[in-house]
Amino acid sequence: MVLTTVNSDSIKKTIIESVLEQKLAACIQSIPIHSHYIWDGSVQEDHEQILILKTQKALYSKIESLICDLHNYDVPQIVQVPFTDGFNPYLSWIEQSTQQD
Repeated sequence: MVLTTVNSDSIKKTIIESVLEQKLAACIQSIPIHSHYIWDGSVQEDHEQILILKTQKALYSKIESLICDLHNYDVPQIVQVPFTDGFNPYLSWIEQSTQQD
């Protein structure tokens, strides 16, 4: 699972469409969030959406590169969170829906 955040609907749409078209994720969920963070030495807040990309661990570097190319942030959040366990039919669906190396 890869997590990233966006503050623009157009960037969100571009990332989602590009990732899915390239079969880098089987599913992407977006959830509105309110983020608080330190940037350039001061506290900031922003209305964002978190994108949850369901993918294979082996595809992380391709996803990271694509998001960096498309994102409007200087330093976007792009982190991988491993699945430690899960419903086998669901995990199999992710594997079958994403590109194979």
